Amino acid sequence: MGTIICQDCQKVIEHYDNEKVSTLYSTCPDCHPADE
Repeated sequence: MGTIICQDCQKVIEHYDNEKVSTLYSTCPDCHPADE
């Protein structure tokens, strides 16, 4: 099970299936609205 975490607010964005337990850092729409 993998987890994607917002690198700005540390909120869990989503979980995904993976053979290994892993954590990826991304940015969530709350911190970076996709207005562009």
